[in-house]
Amino acid sequence: MDFLRRRWRRLLLAFAGLLLPLWGFGELADEVREAEAFPFDAPLLQFARAIARDGFDRAFLLFSQLGYQWGVVPFDALLVLALAALRKLREGLFAGIAIIGSALLNLGAKQLFARARPSLWESIAPESTFSFPSGHAMGSITLALVLALLAWHTRWRWWVAAPMAAFVAMVGLSRVYLGVHYPSDILAGWAAASAWTVAAYLLVFPHGQRPWRGR
Repeated sequence: MDFLRRRWRRLLLAFAGLLLPLWGFGELADEVREAEAFPFDAPLLQFARAIARDGFDRAFLLFSQLGYQWGVVPFDALLVLALAALRKLREGLFAGIAIIGSALLNLGAKQLFARARPSLWESIAPESTFSFPSGHAMGSITLALVLALLAWHTRWRWWVAAPMAAFVAMVGLSRVYLGVHYPSDILAGWAAASAWTVAAYLLVFPHGQRPWRGR
């Protein structure tokens, strides 16, 4: 009982942030491997197509670009470099493992599952790579979780977590709106990256250690 009292937060994090996402990704991946259609994929894509208009096009294109080349990728690099410059080596190690590992995991999973992109209509931002899981979804939620976990034991945690949660949702929605990902690609990306990032956190900060504390 004393162990549970001292470790319940980390156990909860491991269950909610690692085991549940792994289970979710496994369920999605199993269906994709068997070429089974998800009942929610086509209706959500058709709804996105039905609401398309110029104003939405511009907004979702922006979030899609911020979710990768204009936002997440340069911010990832600056974050790791800033932590290294500040000599926050453990924090930088966590960020680096989470971010680089998530990107490599995405590349490997895309090749493994080789799922074709949706082709319901001609997208205004076409993609040529495989679809499952979404790289934008994985990259955005990895960055969000890295920042949230680093800030969680500070007074800034909700100032970081709330806007990053909204950002992750908008990036995911943008990929469906643009017709370049199935909703199941987004869910799988969120699940895989969440599990990886939480695993990296538990590895780099073991035994109840927290970011920003002296060694």
